[in-house]
Amino acid sequence: MSKQGMNSKYKKTSRIKEIWHQFKKNKGAVLGLIVIACFVILAFVSPYIWDYDTEIAGMDAINRLKAPSSEHWFGTDAMGRDLFARVCYGSRYSLLIAFFCVVISFVLGVGIGSTAAYFGGNVEYIIMRIVEIFLMIPSMMMAVVLVAVFGVSLTNLIFALGLASVPYFARTARAATLTVVNCEYVEAARALGASDMHIILKYVIPNSLSPSIVQATSRFGSAIIDAASFSFLGLGVPAPMPEWGALLSDGRLQMRMHPYLIVFPGLAIMIAVLALNIAGDGLRDALDPKLKR
Repeated sequence: MSKQGMNSKYKKTSRIKEIWHQFKKNKGAVLGLIVIACFVILAFVSPYIWDYDTEIAGMDAINRLKAPSSEHWFGTDAMGRDLFARVCYGSRYSLLIAFFCVVISFVLGVGIGSTAAYFGGNVEYIIMRIVEIFLMIPSMMMAVVLVAVFGVSLTNLIFALGLASVPYFARTARAATLTVVNCEYVEAARALGASDMHIILKYVIPNSLSPSIVQATSRFGSAIIDAASFSFLGLGVPAPMPEWGALLSDGRLQMRMHPYLIVFPGLAIMIAVLALNIAGDGLRDALDPKLKR
């Protein structure tokens, strides 16, 4: 490996270690990261702990609407299904939707915003005016229209929520890229004859990602709430998939006599979103050079 390659690898490793060193100083952020890790682990192991056809999607009329007990920790729903198993299994759908929604928004938004800021002039003007037009439309309304047009399914929900958030990432990426495009290393790459695509991918985007990464962590929590909202309205994950919003929708009819049906799914949403927001705040502090000084 060349000396330049070794130095580049060392700088990347040092940067990651520095961010982690700053991040772990925030005890709340570390706790939030641990909670998120627990939800992720739970999502992976749920299929191996519970039988989907019986405990998740099956029916047991004898044990319907049982209160929380040692046998059923969160009680049972109107069809006799174990609510604890459904809440744990539902984390698979909520986290999956949030992850891919953020990935779509992040990739498209950063690409659009970075391209607009790099080329400037008429290219930037046209792109950002289009972005502003979409910013005028509430993201939830745009997502509802997309789901209504393409149909109710898990895939369509992910793409609808992801595309609805692209303008916000594009605006953030453009602002961050404007501080990078005139740096000396970008000018040097241009002087050496590097293509625009090479410069954008290798120099511009990597050095302007911090604000977009912080926004992505915040968007995770919002995506979970949005997915739950769509499922609650019947526009999200179709039954009998136990997404958290769908569990709230199923339990709302019996919530006066059996409040646990909405309390536990609601707590799962609240804890997951709170943990993501706290971890996002810690990551923002770790990436902000002013706060580090």
